[in-house]
Amino acid sequence: MREQYRSEGLSEKDLAPDPYEQFALWFAEAFAAGLREPNAMVVSTAGPDGRPSSRTVLLKGYDHHGFVFYTNYGSRKATDLARNPYVSLLFPWHPIGRQVIVAGTAERVDPAETAVYFHSRPRGSQLGAWASAQSAVVSSREEIDAAYARLLARYPEGEPVPVPTGWGGYRVTAESVEFWQGRENRLHDRLRYVREGGEGEAWRVERLSP
Repeated sequence: MREQYRSEGLSEKDLAPDPYEQFALWFAEAFAAGLREPNAMVVSTAGPDGRPSSRTVLLKGYDHHGFVFYTNYGSRKATDLARNPYVSLLFPWHPIGRQVIVAGTAERVDPAETAVYFHSRPRGSQLGAWASAQSAVVSSREEIDAAYARLLARYPEGEPVPVPTGWGGYRVTAESVEFWQGRENRLHDRLRYVREGGEGEAWRVERLSP
């Protein structure tokens, strides 16, 4: 099960000055190509025992300060991040032969920013955030459905849904960002931005062997 990738490559001279601008360019191309949920990313964390865990999460914002996603602060990923803030994000844009891999640290976003995003969500998703104690063991699907039904009764249509306590966002500040372009004969292009210093400092670009 193999697919031959395209011959067009990725050159250092074609890169934007920083990885956030380059990501914006590639994200726009992934969207224009019709990829389903191009903002879907694999978030990998590690627990206190060093064992990694991964899950797919939707990117909800990005700028020169980082990449933002939202979750229950009692979830496994949030529990991992409370002890170890290092995280990896992977955008698997396979239909266009590209990947982006972000390595960095995560910190919670400001509650006011969380509130703005929460109230922009569909009403069902707002109630779902309350109904689910994410990653907790439940006895059955019926338990979840019953919790959602109680919330529907508590917050009828037209009644604002408050932001759940223990729910919010993380911003991942990148330390390195790799742009992977599939090439023929498995000789892929891999160009990685690495931050030279702290936030606001310059980036250097290094080419990795495929």
